[in-house]
Amino acid sequence: MPDMTLKPKTPLNGYSETFGATVLEEIAGMGLVSIATPRGGVDALQGAVQSAYGCALPPTGSSTIGNDGAIRLMGLQPGQVFALFAYDGDTAVTEIEKALGDNGYYTDQSDSWAMLHLSGSAAIDALARICPLDLDASVFPDGTVARTVMEHMGVIVLREGTDGFLLMAARSSAANFLHAVEQSVRNVT
Repeated sequence: MPDMTLKPKTPLNGYSETFGATVLEEIAGMGLVSIATPRGGVDALQGAVQSAYGCALPPTGSSTIGNDGAIRLMGLQPGQVFALFAYDGDTAVTEIEKALGDNGYYTDQSDSWAMLHLSGSAAIDALARICPLDLDASVFPDGTVARTVMEHMGVIVLREGTDGFLLMAARSSAANFLHAVEQSVRNVT
């Protein structure tokens, strides 16, 4: 029997491209865990999050960063947040469960999403062509997160700083997602 080792492959094969002052690149090496609040358990989950990460559970549409900057919690809908953190492995849920105990319901989403980071002077113009959200900083400030649609695909948009965005789409749509964002960037640069 042959001696083989399987190696993980990212959804976009490590894509990274610079368009003038704008950068579009795949984000890999991240754990992404969905945390659902048990019925009547919001106070217990809030206490566990505060104790483990030194931050609050974010309300829907916003995000919070742990006191050491190692984790971001994104409020996606009432009773659900996504925890995003640097992680290389296949037991991301275990990491969250160790920190929060049985105060939430956890689902590993790490391999389910393709993640792109778009930053630079043309980021907002590129997104304005394919995203129905008003991403002006006065309306969508740093740390704001929303689910939306881009070119027929469901996408999560997180604003990171003045002109940076984390964009997430279903892994099954990764190639189409990259094409839509990349083409939009090309059209404005």
